[in-house]
Amino acid sequence: MTGGKAKAVPRRDAVRNRDTLLGAARSLFAEQGLDVPFDDIARRAGLGNATLYRHFPNRAALIGAAFAGLLDATAKAARRARREEDAWGALLGYLTSVYAELAADRGTNDLMTTAIPGIEALDALHVEHRRTVASLMARAQEQGTMRTDVTVEDLLLSLAALGRTVPALAPVPGAWRRQLTLFLDALRAPGAGALPGRALTERELVDVLHALGPHRAR
Repeated sequence: MTGGKAKAVPRRDAVRNRDTLLGAARSLFAEQGLDVPFDDIARRAGLGNATLYRHFPNRAALIGAAFAGLLDATAKAARRARREEDAWGALLGYLTSVYAELAADRGTNDLMTTAIPGIEALDALHVEHRRTVASLMARAQEQGTMRTDVTVEDLLLSLAALGRTVPALAPVPGAWRRQLTLFLDALRAPGAGALPGRALTERELVDVLHALGPHRAR
């Protein structure tokens, strides 16, 4: 019995250390974005760098753990939106909920508006997000509530670009809601006129999102 109890203590310490590191990471990500130095995270947690790397060997592992709940909740919201009958209303509701998360803190904004390799749950969410936007767009266009010359890539790129402005809009209450509404209203049918140029391909959109990168700490 004594040997069994002795083995349980390190496991409890490990769980406590992991939770402390995640709390410190979430806090600093919210303040500074996802590229905050690991040294700062370990320091805020009151633990050594070795302990941090033992639990999270790379940045992707730490980010994935820190935002696991958010990624899961957003994926569920996407699936719920696809089940709604009114496609335009579902698209508005879903995107508004996504932007509310973007406005929550700098780290969430980095996570949701750029492509960050190595996070399986984030990759899955990007797939879920694209599927949801594509499905709702197609149905809204069929239902006659959305202009038909807009592609999925058009919408996703514009949403990502608008999403990057959300932190700068934070000092003005509700400013992001105004800008999102203004943008989405332009997509209602009938459109004001033909769009110039050609739409991005899916590969081009991915390249653009990779080029954006995370917000840099100020």
